[in-house]
Amino acid sequence: QVQLVESGGGLVQAGGSLRLSCATSAMIFSVNHMSWYRQAPGKQRELVATITRGDSTEYGDSVKGRFTISRENAKNTVLLQMNSLKPDDTAVYYCNINLVGPGPRGFGTYDYWGQGTQVTVSS
Repeated sequence: QVQLVESGGGLVQAGGSLRLSCATSAMIFSVNHMSWYRQAPGKQRELVATITRGDSTEYGDSVKGRFTISRENAKNTVLLQMNSLKPDDTAVYYCNINLVGPGPRGFGTYDYWGQGTQVTVSS
């Protein structure tokens, strides 16, 4: 069973910074991509950022230029550096990995999710 453990959320004033961390028990060579999503109250979950096995990155329009996703392969960890935070960034942030390996339906491609970490930005 692949596990994801998130940390780094909290309360910050607008304009401030936070760094989220997600440690996974999955073997990095099996990971296709690692992502951060977020979900605000009353809204759908949305993609914040993705990093692929080849280190290509993709960002949601609302965070481009402010957030940076990166990986620490030696620690099987994905990071999200969030700068210039705005009240609209307030949400529960979820780590996601997409990987190839054994799973409940045999060998295949699976998605796993972390438990979520709260980020609150005050105005």
